[in-house]
Amino acid sequence: MKRIGFFAGSFDPFTLGHADIVARALKIFDEVVIGIGTHPTKKPFFTSEQRALQIETVYAQEPRVRVVSYSGMTIEAAKQCGAQFLIRGVRSTSDFEYEQSISQINDHLQGPMTVLLFGAQGLLHISSSMVRELLSWNLDVSDYVPSGMPLTFD
Repeated sequence: MKRIGFFAGSFDPFTLGHADIVARALKIFDEVVIGIGTHPTKKPFFTSEQRALQIETVYAQEPRVRVVSYSGMTIEAAKQCGAQFLIRGVRSTSDFEYEQSISQINDHLQGPMTVLLFGAQGLLHISSSMVRELLSWNLDVSDYVPSGMPLTFD
């Protein structure tokens, strides 16, 4: 059976920290599905379509990565993609505690098994919210996002 991991997030925008987690996950899983979640009360910086294009551009040469957009519960989106595992990145102890709680709820709801992957030491300070803040001031974010990823759209 093919091992499929589902890496969910808003990815607004996708960062080097996210790319690091995907690289680590590709060492474990046959396929990684990057699920771009949408929340009805949140106003994203980039549209769901723009975020999908950003990530698809980064992984254009990696056939084991697939990008989907979804709304609703992550465990349901993961099941629809055939994923047996939820991939979660951890940067800090607060991330760990949060992910542990979510994992326990997902287990209770009989969702896919959660796999925690710890981020690379040199990338722990990078967050989408920090990158959005820099972008809002028209500052260069090339040190924080994968090279070649589009950040402007017509």
